[in-house]
Amino acid sequence: MISPGQKVIKEWYSKKSWHQFPFQKEMEQVYLSGYSGLLNAPTGSGKTFALFLPFLAGFINQHPTDYQTRKDNGLLMLWITPLRALTNDIRKAMQEVCDDLGLPWRIMTRTGDTSSADKAALKRKLPEVLLTTPESLHLMLAQKEYAKVFKNLQVFVCDEWHELLGTKRGVQVELGLSRLKALAVVSSRQFAEKDEESQLATAKRKLKIWGISATIGNLEQAAEVLLGNSFDPEYVRMVRANVDKRIVIESVIPENIENYSWAGHIGVKLLPQVMEIVAKSKTTLIFTNTRSQSEIWYHAIIDNYPEYAGIMAMHHGSLDNELRNWVEQALHAEALKLVVCTSSLDLGVDFRPVDTVIQVGSPKGVARFMQRAGRSGHHPGAISKAYFVPTHSLELLEGAALKNAIKQGVFESRDPMLLTYDVLIQYMVTLAVSDGFYANDLFEEVKSTFAFADLRREEFNQLLDFIVSGGKTLAQYDEFLKVEVENGLYKVNSRRVAMRHRLSIGTITSELSIRVKWLSGGSLGTLEEGFISKLKPGNTFWFAGRSLEFVKVKDMTAYVKKSKATKGLIPSWAGGRMPLSSQLSAVFRDKLDEVAHGIEQDIEVKALKPLFDLQARLSHLPQSHEFLIESFKSKEGHHLIFYPFEGRLVHEGMASLLAYRISAIKPASFSIAMNDYGFELLADEDIPIEEALEDAAFFSIENLVEDIQHSLNANEMARRRFRDIAHIGGLVFTGYPGQQIKNKHLQASTSLLFEVFNEYEPDNLLVRQSYNEALAFQLEEFRLRAALQRIAKQNIILKNIERPTPFAFPILVDSLGRERLTTETMEERIAKMARRYEVDDVPEPVKPRSRKPGVVRKKGF
Repeated sequence: MISPGQKVIKEWYSKKSWHQFPFQKEMEQVYLSGYSGLLNAPTGSGKTFALFLPFLAGFINQHPTDYQTRKDNGLLMLWITPLRALTNDIRKAMQEVCDDLGLPWRIMTRTGDTSSADKAALKRKLPEVLLTTPESLHLMLAQKEYAKVFKNLQVFVCDEWHELLGTKRGVQVELGLSRLKALAVVSSRQFAEKDEESQLATAKRKLKIWGISATIGNLEQAAEVLLGNSFDPEYVRMVRANVDKRIVIESVIPENIENYSWAGHIGVKLLPQVMEIVAKSKTTLIFTNTRSQSEIWYHAIIDNYPEYAGIMAMHHGSLDNELRNWVEQALHAEALKLVVCTSSLDLGVDFRPVDTVIQVGSPKGVARFMQRAGRSGHHPGAISKAYFVPTHSLELLEGAALKNAIKQGVFESRDPMLLTYDVLIQYMVTLAVSDGFYANDLFEEVKSTFAFADLRREEFNQLLDFIVSGGKTLAQYDEFLKVEVENGLYKVNSRRVAMRHRLSIGTITSELSIRVKWLSGGSLGTLEEGFISKLKPGNTFWFAGRSLEFVKVKDMTAYVKKSKATKGLIPSWAGGRMPLSSQLSAVFRDKLDEVAHGIEQDIEVKALKPLFDLQARLSHLPQSHEFLIESFKSKEGHHLIFYPFEGRLVHEGMASLLAYRISAIKPASFSIAMNDYGFELLADEDIPIEEALEDAAFFSIENLVEDIQHSLNANEMARRRFRDIAHIGGLVFTGYPGQQIKNKHLQASTSLLFEVFNEYEPDNLLVRQSYNEALAFQLEEFRLRAALQRIAKQNIILKNIERPTPFAFPILVDSLGRERLTTETMEERIAKMARRYEVDDVPEPVKPRSRKPGVVRKKGF
């Protein structure tokens, strides 16, 4: 029998002339039956309504006669999103439904962009639905009497959970949710059940927990991580949309592949073909992988196609919030024909006018490309149209691999983060800042999360000691004595400590940012301190699509004025390139195996035939059971090029490991360069590679971690990870708004702390975490181990070549990023390299934007 709430929702769909998808009907039934779980639905399939409408139906079922007159219901639904930009669209959609149904509800948002007045209004009167971010949830938990805010909470929803899973922001969600579940148990004591088991069951019925996720490789685990260890599996369901979302993918093939760049990561040579696609489309999003690349592409389009001025815009995370909001509103209003953007528009923002997406350069992951492709045709039943633009020749094969992976349904997994002590320390102080906590209760709550299921009591006690007395090492410094204990209650009593902690809540760490403003007033966005510090008054640079002249820096603000110069510096941001994902790497190797066997069924492979023919003529095309190593000599020394095709992070670790193992045979100094396809070892003397290959231990995983630590400066890698850990864990304070501490001072502080811990407290949990993160994330140790096992079973093909091959040349270009002083442009250096190695077939390289001469460039330019 249909319930009153279901009847109302059915009538609403009918009035809208909309069809309710089977997965939406299933979601409605599952939700109203009291289950929690995970909704797996592609972007643009109606997933927001799939969860919000059943929630409304549940409320109407509870109040069938007066649901249109009930006001001041308290906070009933908490909706978490990873991006602030998502909250505006979702809020409007939800408010429209409530208005249609006559519900006198308020749907509100609370993010870093929310004004002080709106935050104060939230405190005075709670909305029925609140959309917020993980950071803002923890800020709410840092307020006095926060339990009153959540006393009526019925459902917790985490949107785009796949984006948070595997990050410290995801751990924030787990910890915040553990507190909300505990509050639900406390509030359930008003019911008749007196025993703890009955109260817990009541609480689980009272607070439903749902995640919304796109398709990833570990959906079941994703649900387990969100719900935690204590959730009864009988109350858990997985709802899959199974919507046939059509995605049409087409690669943009260079007209003359022989003359297309073998290396580079800009792709502007294909601008004419890209603009032909834009001209034929209604509205287009051009996705780039970095903010610098988006600035370059925007500048190139305006230079060459000035008619697009006024109907195109740019959108990335460093632009001022008002500018980004204007772009989003203009997209909705169909006022823009083209937007150049980064991952800032990756997620579920609904831009109906967008009918075409163009991806510049490989997205390095299948799921990321699917997410971006879904920005076009972003409504049920629409076709998503996406174009792939290679930035160099071999990237075309990545385009073929992407299409094949999507066809096969191969998606990356998001491995959850475990035992992130820095996030736990921050969370403990957050609770101490508000109403305080009792150690035993908090330990049980934290243990119920997936992230801290293996947390030992002695480790928890060490963290308690750290926030109260500074631990073994910092007890003499008042700055680290944050929490006091009164009758077992851990609480922050210092207003200064509480204020500084609230300002520091969050796990997103980045280089110190400087706000960029016009001399005449108005903000453009933020740039990293490292870039601004290199500018002199009168220097010209491009930012936010404008040519700007630097005037001065005052109070952490860079003041600029308009410049008429047509050339200038392009800002760079930390982060840079993404590595090739494990899944895309595997499909890429499969495609390469097809090439080696003469299979040319993909248009991309056919286009690359001249390049592959040259590779086969000069060296070898490796099949799936083969591992290729190329060896040649030049004036620089003896070059060895290895081709695992496993991504640059794995290659960084493998290069250092193999260099270390070779040096055990013959002491040598190596210079290392790598890209996503392979890596180079360069020595000034002959490298005994034949002898190394005879040793079965050369590619062995035996003593892997020990060899890695010997081959790399593990101490320095851990020190770099410790900078962020120290920031998140509250060991350093980055400053008050407008008075941030300079980055070099923060680095000096964290380095000093790292050295002190290493020497006097080697068992410190944060130091241990920094070494573990260096292995797991900087070198992808688990993936490196799997790659070595694969290579150990392959036939080793060692080729002595006369000059660099098409596979080798891009890696040698990356070697130009080795630390050295130079006044030559990258274009001049690539041309010189081609002449030095007598590589006549290399096409003219892509000309990069202007750079300042006389700077030291490090590996991975």
